[in-house]
Amino acid sequence: MSHKAGYVNIIGNPNVGKSTLMNAFVGERLSIITSKAQTTRHRILGIVNGDDFQILFSDTPGIIKPAYELQNSMMDFVKSAFEDADILIYMVEIGEKDLKDEAFFNKIIHAKIPVLLLLNKIDKSNQEQLEEQVALWHEKVPNAEIYPISALNSFNIDVVFNRIVELLPVSPPYFPKDALTDKPERFFVNETIREKILLHYEKEIPYAVEVETEEFLEEEDIIRIKCLIMVERNSQKGIIIGHKGEAIKRVGTEARIDLEKFFDKKVHIELFVKVNKDWRSNDYQLRRFGYNNK
Repeated sequence: MSHKAGYVNIIGNPNVGKSTLMNAFVGERLSIITSKAQTTRHRILGIVNGDDFQILFSDTPGIIKPAYELQNSMMDFVKSAFEDADILIYMVEIGEKDLKDEAFFNKIIHAKIPVLLLLNKIDKSNQEQLEEQVALWHEKVPNAEIYPISALNSFNIDVVFNRIVELLPVSPPYFPKDALTDKPERFFVNETIREKILLHYEKEIPYAVEVETEEFLEEEDIIRIKCLIMVERNSQKGIIIGHKGEAIKRVGTEARIDLEKFFDKKVHIELFVKVNKDWRSNDYQLRRFGYNNK
């Protein structure tokens, strides 16, 4: 029996449900999910293994017109998703009419690989609207197979998954068969804390934050973690900490609960806040946080 393996890269506008979809496929919360745009900053790999296949799902940042250096780096991750894809998932939501970037859209309609267009959030539509949207996207992306789905409710996810397995090229596995992702443990600690900040803070704060795990010590019955929350200004530092430290304590508690589920082990977490001026526009700082790695 021949083995199949390939990269299935998920692209689309911000907030269409790319991270929810990948987590539904992988069965683990590898990607941050919040209602705020630009939640995913990196390209995150989720690996699904079967006896005779290995699918490398790749979640990417939502496509935007970059306004500063960090966003340029985020769009580089999206560009790279076109380069190594064996199958491309283009994700749109009900009511959406176009991709925010014409150049990316051109790449999709001229792709030489299979394109699956997933029309997400169909639970928010009626039959007539759904038929209109399917017809619209058939016209716009004639090379795509179109599947109406609800990533949140796992509707049609199994149908899409089975189609992906059919389309995979014959190949040995790229990663060990027990691998879940290509990211180290510290990455998921950082992302979990960042998710809580996105959920609990308003306006510019979540976008001005980066998280760095300085210490990850795994003992027999507990993991001890020390993290640095980086902000750009002193005023942001005060907001992150909150009155009598209550705001940062809530972030730490919620992150700990999620990480204990993720690692299946007790977790002790310490959070510190530090001002790192204008890190989003600083090339050296961006490289340090895993962006701009050209």
